[in-house]
Amino acid sequence: MVNWQVTVTTIYCDAVDDDVMIVVKKDWTTTYTGHRKYIEGLDKETAKMLKRKAKRMGRNLRCEGPLDYRITNYRDRLIAQDKAVPL
Repeated sequence: MVNWQVTVTTIYCDAVDDDVMIVVKKDWTTTYTGHRKYIEGLDKETAKMLKRKAKRMGRNLRCEGPLDYRITNYRDRLIAQDKAVPL
C-alpha cells in the first residue's frame, strides 16, 4: 500500500447490528461511521431502533467506541500489510 493517503472499508458490526465504514488515514488514525451515528449523534429515533433490535436479538446493542476491536484489528492488519511491502 505504497503512497496511499486513506483507506475505507465497510464491515458488519454486531455491536450495533449494522454496517459501518472504517476510515484509516496514513498516520494510522481511525474513524468510523458508527461513532457518529451511535455515540455522538444518537437521536431518539436511532435509540429506539437500537432498543427494538436489541429486544429482537435478546442482547444489548451498544457502540463500543473508537477502540473497538473490529476497528483496531482492521487498522493493525493494514499496518502489517504496509510493513510487508518492500520499498
